[in-house]
Amino acid sequence: MLEGIGEDIHREGLLDTPDRIARMCEQIYGGLYENAATHLSKQFHATNNNIVLEKDITFYSTCEHHLLPFYGKAHVAYIPDQRVAGLSKLARTVEVFARRPQIQENLTAQIADALEEYLQPKGVMVMIEAEHMCMTMRGVQKPGSKTVTTIVRGAFAEDFTLQQTFLQMVKG
Repeated sequence: MLEGIGEDIHREGLLDTPDRIARMCEQIYGGLYENAATHLSKQFHATNNNIVLEKDITFYSTCEHHLLPFYGKAHVAYIPDQRVAGLSKLARTVEVFARRPQIQENLTAQIADALEEYLQPKGVMVMIEAEHMCMTMRGVQKPGSKTVTTIVRGAFAEDFTLQQTFLQMVKG
């Protein structure tokens, strides 16, 4: 890539760049080798069958179309069916999927799918708000614009009031 853009790969500042890039890729694409089950399998009995929401989970991901970052906040909610996951496990689930090259729409669905599969809740709702560097640095060049994606499943899909409650909780 450096040669392709006309850089002198023997320049002092670039000598260790390939190694740094390799280490960086191991970290930012580490979710490719992780399974959400590792985190969501740790569960506890709970009598609470109301909404559990973890909001403002910061994440960083990479657009698979341009290999540029997109980043923002994920809001993850579910309605337990006698079992809950530790709160940090929701954030870890977001991380597993965010650390893969992909599009935001799929990231949103992957999180919801994992919650459904491993927690078997009564309902799931996920919202992601993200800024995409492919819209900021190149192309249309509109910094500050955000893309919002949502997924509703189970009780959330069946009951508009639950969706409204989720949105109010996220805002509050």
